[in-house]
Amino acid sequence: MRMLLAGGGTGGHLFPAVALAQRLLETDTTAQVLFVGTENGIEATVLPELDLPLETIEISGIAGRGWLERLRIAPALLKSVRQSLAIFKKFQPDVVVGVGGYASGPALLAARLAGVPFLIHEQNAEFGLTNRFLSRWAQRICLSFPPAGNRPLPPERTVVTGNPVRHGMTAVGPIPSEERTLLVFGGSRGAQAINDAVVAAIPALRQLCPDLRIIHQTGSSDYERVAAAYAALGLSTKDLSPFLQDMASAYAQTHLVLCRAGATTLAELTATGRPAILIPYPYATADHQTVNARILAEQGAALLLPQSEISSATLATLLGNLLNDRPTLLRMGAIARSLGQPAAVDKLLAECHSIARKG
Repeated sequence: MRMLLAGGGTGGHLFPAVALAQRLLETDTTAQVLFVGTENGIEATVLPELDLPLETIEISGIAGRGWLERLRIAPALLKSVRQSLAIFKKFQPDVVVGVGGYASGPALLAARLAGVPFLIHEQNAEFGLTNRFLSRWAQRICLSFPPAGNRPLPPERTVVTGNPVRHGMTAVGPIPSEERTLLVFGGSRGAQAINDAVVAAIPALRQLCPDLRIIHQTGSSDYERVAAAYAALGLSTKDLSPFLQDMASAYAQTHLVLCRAGATTLAELTATGRPAILIPYPYATADHQTVNARILAEQGAALLLPQSEISSATLATLLGNLLNDRPTLLRMGAIARSLGQPAAVDKLLAECHSIARKG
């Protein structure tokens, strides 16, 4: 099977696609995969390191733009569809998988024009703009969460597959008994609000947990500033990183996670069985990260902390109390793992096989 995977921009869109592509290549030595993304997305950095092929198109997002601005970028959209059609002609995909993000829309429109079957995979509890528009033509609509009921979906084409996670996640062991470790990240690009909150909370947090180790992914744009803040506090920067390549290893060392609430992050938390304090990105489309976070918080696997309610004292107390309460961490972690869907990648791959062109 020749599979084209369209989308990216952020790790939340890209990493489930990576997991799917790698699973196909593991199970079918004759299979071929190709990613379609943009030069500015995370895929341009991550995929070459994974030895996965990438073709790029020229497109930018339309979410949050007014109708006049959307009309102005219409010629660019048409160009990106033509670029996608040229990629299709060369690669000849049997199936196209749209995972959301800027590049997903033009590639899926090209798939419809070329008569290539495609499915969309929606990671979040609320549909993104691209997936919402293109779901009307998709042969399959694959969901990470059961439908909420506020958006009717055709039952004959809708499947809850779960959200695939990167290699190594499901093999992460239980919460370690040694040195208490906090993992901090704000998604693949970082989050300045979380970075600032953690730096401000560190003095009080060190009083509550003197032996605490912090593994902190800052995002590339904020790394130098956060590193300087750590150094000013007399802290080592050896566990500070712009981007963590081996997230499974980071989770394996971690007792508690402080992070955003993107769907792929939640899938990794449940796959690894790690308790979390979730700070949803408040400007996400339809506030979907808050919707995501509530799913774990209502089950007792995580705590939901709105960004507007963060203060250094509040965060230090919340983190310190949890890190000093191992029974609660273990209970939250067990609930998180019970919510995991380790078969998600195989379910999604099965749907790809079911709609792929034969012959």
